[in-house]
Amino acid sequence: MSDNFASLKKLLAQHAQASSYNAQMFFKTEPGSYGAHDKFLGIKNPVLRALAKQFKDISYEEIVELLKSEYNEERLLALFFLVDHYDRGDRLEKEKVFELYVQHMDQVNNWNLVDCSAYCIVGAHTYAGFASSDFLYELIGSKSLWRRRIGMVSTWFFIRKSSTELTMQLAAKLLKDQHDLMHKAVGWMLREAGKKDESALRLFLDQHAKSMPRTMLRYALEKFPEQDRKKYMA
Repeated sequence: MSDNFASLKKLLAQHAQASSYNAQMFFKTEPGSYGAHDKFLGIKNPVLRALAKQFKDISYEEIVELLKSEYNEERLLALFFLVDHYDRGDRLEKEKVFELYVQHMDQVNNWNLVDCSAYCIVGAHTYAGFASSDFLYELIGSKSLWRRRIGMVSTWFFIRKSSTELTMQLAAKLLKDQHDLMHKAVGWMLREAGKKDESALRLFLDQHAKSMPRTMLRYALEKFPEQDRKKYMA
């Protein structure tokens, strides 16, 4: 362990000890729930982001050590490091970050971890043509809730570039997904796509609203006028 990494771990312990923040309140951690596996230190995101900037030069080996942590915040910090490396890196660096992310994808195993990283790494890599969109289809077909969510949320990068077709295609394949967190993720991405291309979202809803889970539909409609929301919900 480098002195730099030892200093980071010491600061994490100090922040955790001093914190009265109950991060667990935002996650379902009771037995049998999606977050039952997770543990929390109670460190807020702005603190973690500040640490990611302060210690941006830690090694990949040390990032992986954080990514393997049992604590959600340490895995989240590792992902902040990876996103930063991806943003700043050249083609070879981006490839390294992407491969590392995929290799350790089982550690990206709560909604906050997925949502802060999937579109920044997997989505960006796919949009650039460095990875095939077939990989996203593979992810949404996984038995793993988190891999399915990674596949869907990755399309946010496409949406931010005003490309909504892939989002619509993946959403159509997830209409029968049984998990509430996927209903929310799909509805969220549809809503974001609608901000860029409302006509495409309306076409999707005209075709699928009757068969969409109510939560998914409600999320997708959030930016619509009340009269339109009522029409589709009915």
